[in-house]
Amino acid sequence: MTTAAAQARYPLTQGVNPWLVTVAVMLPTFMEVLDTAIASVALPYIAGSLSASNSEATWVLTSYLVANAVILPASNWFARRWGRKRFLLICVTIFTVASFFCGAAPSLGVILLARVMQGAGGGALQPLSQSILLESFPIQKRSMSMAAYGLGIVMAPVIGPTLGGWLTDTFSWRYAFYINIPFGILAFILITRFVHDPPYIKNAKVGAFDNIGFGLLMVWTGSLQIVLDKGQEDDWFGAAWVRWTVAALATSLVLWIWHSWTHPKGLVDLHVLKDRNFRTGCFLIAMLGMCIYITIAILPLYYQEILGYTAFTAGLVVGPRGIGSFIGSPIIGILGSRIDNRKLLCAGFLGFAVCSLIFSMINLDIGPYTLLIPITLTGFALSFVFVPLSTMMMATIQNKDMGAATGLANMLRNIGGSIGISMATTALIRRAALHQNELGAQLGSSNMVLQQKSAAIAAYVGHQLGPAQGRPGSMGLIYGLMEQQSALMAYVDVFRWTALLAFFCAAAAWLFKKPVKHPPLPPGAH
Repeated sequence: MTTAAAQARYPLTQGVNPWLVTVAVMLPTFMEVLDTAIASVALPYIAGSLSASNSEATWVLTSYLVANAVILPASNWFARRWGRKRFLLICVTIFTVASFFCGAAPSLGVILLARVMQGAGGGALQPLSQSILLESFPIQKRSMSMAAYGLGIVMAPVIGPTLGGWLTDTFSWRYAFYINIPFGILAFILITRFVHDPPYIKNAKVGAFDNIGFGLLMVWTGSLQIVLDKGQEDDWFGAAWVRWTVAALATSLVLWIWHSWTHPKGLVDLHVLKDRNFRTGCFLIAMLGMCIYITIAILPLYYQEILGYTAFTAGLVVGPRGIGSFIGSPIIGILGSRIDNRKLLCAGFLGFAVCSLIFSMINLDIGPYTLLIPITLTGFALSFVFVPLSTMMMATIQNKDMGAATGLANMLRNIGGSIGISMATTALIRRAALHQNELGAQLGSSNMVLQQKSAAIAAYVGHQLGPAQGRPGSMGLIYGLMEQQSALMAYVDVFRWTALLAFFCAAAAWLFKKPVKHPPLPPGAH
């Protein structure tokens, strides 16, 4: 095919088949999501290796998400200033190099610094990839293109937990980060070959960098990061420094919103929020981030900390979530252009909520296959959320505003995810303590059942370790069981709250306004 013929057939991608562009831009997003899925399985091992608690290990996730959030709104300016293709290549390079430093980190402080660097590089990968993909296909084919893009995203959760668990158990958790390096190199090559900037990017006149807006953005996101990471240790608002940090967060956030709204050439164009569908989508995508990251963070922890599974086994157990998304993506690609997306979105959130309720019925006797169906259905339901949500919120956004819109939307998703992880870990700690107190109140020394069980366990322990160890050993075992049961009840609480949040999102999906359908293309048009 000659260059002129290719240009005529694929004008939006300057002669490159848009499906080749899809593969090229899917890979950086796949790499970023793969890293999140792998890191969630390796958290207990990272904590043990770096002498940190499980709650401190979750900073590996939250620091990445908040660093993402700082870069996401600025990605549109950088893309226009340097060119979208060049900026995407820079981000892929930073992410890949930072992955090496994450794997080589000797302490918690170093890995957190490397994760911030990695988040800064990975922050723009999804909005850049998404905006490139949306502009590479005609409007009539966007549902199918977004389904293909979503398929690339959901493949990572299929591979990530299992691959991360295998790497962690067989080699070290460090290889969970080293695995990004070959993907980064391949993404760099494909983007160089197939991605091109559109004319309005090449000819864009970019104003001066908004130093005030970026500074305010860093202050409020940095304050949020500190509060989320350290608040639990110092009893949240019980500590004076937390109250002052929250005050700084609120003040800088209000100033940032005011500055971004009034500044004609601000770093973030908040005027896209005038669009009703986009405004509704921003709210829902923040709630979706909370739901997704809560399950991503705590489900592997439940299997490893409560049931004693290895990282590889936990990865195998939670991996089917990606299989469900893999099955659901082509289905939603077909249904997206035939059924009201609000119905699909509502159904997706309802399915996720029901699965979360099923998770809340867990006990200490479940096996590896007990939750196979609900875990798979969770991924299937999320495929019915991601594509309709992306399609509906971007349906009425003009191409020139696509970069600002995708950056803002992804920022809110990451902020929601970071808040969700912090809320979940805090709830696990505090609810476990509450349930332990409640159970302990029922286990007084006069409790006949406790006396019988304690005597039976003491006889067994005394037979194995000697009579002197019988009584202390029996009480130690009973206390361990009480701690385990208390932690289990805390996980049940978190899953129930996640279900309530998903039910609320299902109702909020009807706040979308159904977009006007575009007329079909004339015969022979592409």
